[in-house]
Amino acid sequence: MTKTAPFDAYYERYEEWFERNHLVYRSEVEALRALVPPDGLGVEVGVGSGRFAVPLGVRLGVEPSVKMAAIARARGIDVVSGTGEILPLKSEFFDYVLMVTTICFLDDISASFREVFRILKPQGKFIIGFIDAASKLGREYERNKEKSVFYRFAAFFSVDEVVSIAREAGFEIESCAQTLFAGSLGIEDVEPVREGHGEGAFVGLRAVKRPKHTT
Repeated sequence: MTKTAPFDAYYERYEEWFERNHLVYRSEVEALRALVPPDGLGVEVGVGSGRFAVPLGVRLGVEPSVKMAAIARARGIDVVSGTGEILPLKSEFFDYVLMVTTICFLDDISASFREVFRILKPQGKFIIGFIDAASKLGREYERNKEKSVFYRFAAFFSVDEVVSIAREAGFEIESCAQTLFAGSLGIEDVEPVREGHGEGAFVGLRAVKRPKHTT
């Protein structure tokens, strides 16, 4: 998660996106709200400017971008500098970990998922929010990513790919929610949240840390 230069240079543009696309943003928050535990100690990896941590009640975040971290702190988030691949956090310490629109910027998604597994308590929850690469919007992002200062070096993943990587890291998928059914960002109201995936462009997965079996 070291692709921080665009976020430091264009942080105002990043914030403006949420204002322009507030219905999309609110739809994504509601999809994640259905998955995030109502209590327990949580942390968001790749907290950015705190746009998701704040409404979802997450008070701690990890973020490599100096500018993003500063905005998140101004919103009341306690931010630790670090990357997803090497989390500066205690092992088996958290009840849940949130990672939203972050996986496409990771240098090593498998290493990051293993790190999440490490810092979670037994039976801890891992909530991942992302644009499904197999969706219409995901394919549009992939086609046009060279035009974006943020997505130029991004790697988009399908639901099946994320599920496979999560399972390899030791997680079991517990539930799935989806939203953004219009196929584009041009929506006229907050979109509904439905179980499963395959229709909505934005998908939230909740995985549980499986106990390691010993012989």
